[in-house]
Amino acid sequence: MSQDIIIAPSVLSADFSRLGDEVEAVCRAGADWIHLDVMDGHFVPNITFGPPVIKAIRNRTDKVFDCHLMIEPADPYLAAFAEAGSDYITVHAEACTHLDRSLQAIRDLGRKAGVSLNPSTPESVIEYSLDRVDLVLMMTVNPGFGGQAFIPSVVEKVRRVKSMIGKRPIMIEIDGGVTPQTAPLVVSAGADILVAGSAIFKGGEQVYAGNIAALREASESVRKAA
Repeated sequence: MSQDIIIAPSVLSADFSRLGDEVEAVCRAGADWIHLDVMDGHFVPNITFGPPVIKAIRNRTDKVFDCHLMIEPADPYLAAFAEAGSDYITVHAEACTHLDRSLQAIRDLGRKAGVSLNPSTPESVIEYSLDRVDLVLMMTVNPGFGGQAFIPSVVEKVRRVKSMIGKRPIMIEIDGGVTPQTAPLVVSAGADILVAGSAIFKGGEQVYAGNIAALREASESVRKAA
């Protein structure tokens, strides 16, 4: 794709005691989307937040709310996350018994549908559902915690997914260990959206703009060179 790289700060690394203010701060600093990591303590070993929190901060920005469901099962909760204000709802292929049905349910709710793959999950599991998909989220860490190290072997999987997508209007999103050093690797492989938590929120509000700019500069230099 020729569009600019989308930077989506993950509020998982924000100060939860002032979450609405943090959302406004990263938006002022140049964020394109807001990434919402929803964890259930079952599918992944952590618990974060649910629809009420998303609904509570929805009025703090008109940016895209990119909701990443790391929960199992996901289907019973899709409507609640849509009603809370999520624009994109992404489910994990590993957590859906009937992936095609889950993706269609998201679209039936009037939202964009995403599918996520853990690092060890082969891309072949989504091959026959791509026509239901608006976004493929590829984990470059094992899901469940922020601040983990980037897994380099996923870069080649990004290339394979990019090839599999072909001419379909599907974006590739990268989540996990994204920094100015790792961002060029996945962008050169075909990534369109970069999720970053600690790389953006570290250092406090006064450096959010600089952190976002560093990610964008590292990514766009690769895109322009291609």
